[in-house]
Amino acid sequence: MAIEVATPLTDEVIAGLKAGDNVSITGVIYTARDAAHKRLVALIKEGQELPMDVRGQIIYYVGPTPAPPGRPIGSAGPTTSGRMDPYAPILMEQGLKAMIGKGSRSQPVKDAMVRYKAVYLAAIGGAGALLARSVKASELVAYEDLGPEAIRRLTVEGFPAVVVNDIYGNDLYEEGVRKYQVS
Repeated sequence: MAIEVATPLTDEVIAGLKAGDNVSITGVIYTARDAAHKRLVALIKEGQELPMDVRGQIIYYVGPTPAPPGRPIGSAGPTTSGRMDPYAPILMEQGLKAMIGKGSRSQPVKDAMVRYKAVYLAAIGGAGALLARSVKASELVAYEDLGPEAIRRLTVEGFPAVVVNDIYGNDLYEEGVRKYQVS
């Protein structure tokens, strides 16, 4: 059974999530990939305002396909998270509470999750059309020139994900390997 999570996220909600938990997200999440992350971090370093307030928010690492008629978004499967690793700690320092993608994270990102009380969630790769069913609305926020990699504000209902890294330093991928490792 999935833990129901509503955005924006609070420290109390984040503290209740453990590696291995299934979550169902309802509310607003933002999309951004590496090109958008690079621009966001440049704004932070220049002391400028971000195009959205990341405090308590979730960023989904996705570059969705164009929306078919009658739908807010096309296929919306996760992209590999490692490309965002150089930028993620800086965004967590600004108050970002969760990231959704696929694949493992670097140790500096995992350390930042513990320090700033944030979590990393995995969405099912290859299930973009299924994940898109959870998206009820999509609105362009910034960087339209990036096409599908522009920042979008998604309203989601029942978006499924799994907690991979929690604020306690646990890593579901590492635990899974240990659990099934043959001596």
